[in-house]
Amino acid sequence: MTEPDFLSLPDLASRALAGSVVYADDEFFAEKENLILPAEPAFDPALFGHKGKVYDGWETRRRRTPGEDAAIVRLGVPGVVRGVVVDTAFFRGNFPSQVAVDGAWIDGYPDVDELSGAHWWPLVPESAAEGDHRNHFAVADSVPVTHVRLRMIPDGGVARLRVHGEPTPDPTFLRGTVDLAAAENGGQVVDCSDLFYSSPANIIAPGRSRVMGEGWENARRREGGNDHVTVALAGPGTIDHVEIDTSYYIGNAPGSASLRGITRAEDLGHPDRWVELVPRTPLQPDCRHRFLVGPEPGPGAGPGTGTGAETGTVAAEPVRFVRIDVFPDGGIARLRVHGKLSTEALDQLAARIAAARHTGLMHS
Repeated sequence: MTEPDFLSLPDLASRALAGSVVYADDEFFAEKENLILPAEPAFDPALFGHKGKVYDGWETRRRRTPGEDAAIVRLGVPGVVRGVVVDTAFFRGNFPSQVAVDGAWIDGYPDVDELSGAHWWPLVPESAAEGDHRNHFAVADSVPVTHVRLRMIPDGGVARLRVHGEPTPDPTFLRGTVDLAAAENGGQVVDCSDLFYSSPANIIAPGRSRVMGEGWENARRREGGNDHVTVALAGPGTIDHVEIDTSYYIGNAPGSASLRGITRAEDLGHPDRWVELVPRTPLQPDCRHRFLVGPEPGPGAGPGTGTGAETGTVAAEPVRFVRIDVFPDGGIARLRVHGKLSTEALDQLAARIAAARHTGLMHS
């Protein structure tokens, strides 16, 4: 069975992006916080607690009165939801017969009382759900949301909730120099040559990696060529400096790497149209390499922080995509692309958020 395209988009609700389950009307058997854990759900058939079987998910008691159970998730990054996964893994006789997902745009940091009076609109209408199954639901709505509400009809258990979509961060906090590749700022991985050991999405995740498994690692290349990852930035922007971090990659760091940029999506398949930002440069194992990017060549990193490579050249237009090539293969922990969004990109983000606020008012 072919998986839906929206699964390639980031999970905006993930705890790894600072998502939080801020409310549930019942969590008698299993805690609501399990819903957004990044790890896949696990099951121990012998594990029981004082209230019954222990599940890695959110589970409510058997409802004896009319109604339904609900949990509210504050997204780690606001965005346009393109698809939802309601994973009922290991819930076989206690899954909800139907589920629904609603969205809302709520400014600031609302408490539970404010959330209860929020103006919600449907993202996934009431739909049949299967037990012990990843239930996929495409979403047609194109208005950004800050919160989603999962409803189980009438009750039961859900192991994980994945909310895949296009990040729409608040442009107020994207002025000045920011990491344009960061997932929390709207960056997305759009292409990767090999993800045998771990996901390339890790390289734009928040914070520093703590172990090798929190970066991107490909298989050992036995043929010609090299491995690469392409990232769509938060928007078109000019690049100031770059960080290529090989922390924890000691015996399997790339021998060298380069970074190029391009403005238009239609030019992604034309290597001659890419602009060099960081020329091919030797990399050290277990090291944060930092490179200045500017119109004139110059020292790329301070003592002890990199290889001392020269800078690349800046595109005449703001860069929309960057591609890191590692030679011939090997893993990196993080990629940071610091720069400034164009005025047009900031205006577009502001317009999308204004539309979300308007939709909320329309549903009031």
